[in-house]
Amino acid sequence: MGALAISDLHIAFLWIRSNGKDACFSCKRCLIVLIEVQKGGEAGYQIYRCEPAMQRQNTIDIDVSRNTPRRFVFVLLNEFTLLSFAAAVDCLRLANRMAGQELYSWRLVGEGGESVSCSTGTTFQLDGDLDELHRDDTVILCGGGDIQIATTKKVLNWLRREARRGLIIGGLCTAAYTMAKAGLLDGKRATIHWENNDSFSEEFLEVELTKSVFVKDGNRWTTAGGTSSIDLFLQILADQCGEELANAVADQQIYSAIRTDQDTQRLSIPTRIGVRHPKLSRVIQAMEQNIEEPISPSILAKDVAMSTRQLERLFRRYLNRSPKRYYMELRLQKARNLLMQTDMSVINVALACGFASPSHFSKCYRAHYDTTPYRERGSHAARLSV
Repeated sequence: MGALAISDLHIAFLWIRSNGKDACFSCKRCLIVLIEVQKGGEAGYQIYRCEPAMQRQNTIDIDVSRNTPRRFVFVLLNEFTLLSFAAAVDCLRLANRMAGQELYSWRLVGEGGESVSCSTGTTFQLDGDLDELHRDDTVILCGGGDIQIATTKKVLNWLRREARRGLIIGGLCTAAYTMAKAGLLDGKRATIHWENNDSFSEEFLEVELTKSVFVKDGNRWTTAGGTSSIDLFLQILADQCGEELANAVADQQIYSAIRTDQDTQRLSIPTRIGVRHPKLSRVIQAMEQNIEEPISPSILAKDVAMSTRQLERLFRRYLNRSPKRYYMELRLQKARNLLMQTDMSVINVALACGFASPSHFSKCYRAHYDTTPYRERGSHAARLSV
């Protein structure tokens, strides 16, 4: 290999074809333009190099005091959400490209150190196991579906150990659950994907859960999933390298609406229901905020200066159902989330969703989902065990 000058700083890509197999080597210094400079040879190799003068065009001058790049260690939990992970890594890749130098590096690790599957079923090869990290590393947990199953004892013990060493630890998508389970979010502000809000709030009373796109509370970072990884990492770039670089990365991603930690996750109520009616939105908001102790339709109507009959007509006109029916569907949706995501008893789930008795809860649940709460939980557990 030495004869092929792999150590040359400007060897950007080396492709060796031998016995039908390809092997690739890349230089992290030179990232964009590849020019072929040599062919052939008995080994059948091709060497490419980049043109530094071309690379320096359109780059941003970054004044960095460190000699080595900041390293992010992505911990890929089983069934992690691909979008959240890819969006985060791409911000780092583009930051290097736009700066014309290696500001950041990253490493993929996970339990076992071999491979892990993401939400799409694609398998990722890992760079290593859950080993001891450098003190200046930043740990980013990548969560996704069935986060309770992915949060193993080994992962929790490793997290607690690294947290005691003072590392920054962040969580993408549902990984806030893993962080909270390890006790890393006690007394902290945090966020998680809105679909997991109910179960998270019930289980981790010591965490101040918000509905923000992302939260940075000291050395603990959390995101809501999806594209919120972009927002968090653009903020990291702005803090560490300046707004100019963060904006340049956003432009490369065609990401024109950069959100802050003051922005909330979900679409506004008018956008979600497809109706712009101030009073209707206020009533629905009141319903969503009062699931455990439902408010009567008469009080809901009075709060928006309407009669009960007017409120009934308003719901039927725009949502094709009564206020009582709409409210019931909200409560049952929360109940289903709790059944799927927690080990709360059916009785406690019923109480948390405003049902006075398990029998009434079961009757309403079956009428809406065509199965009982007990069977729903049983079938979910059976799927997880396969």
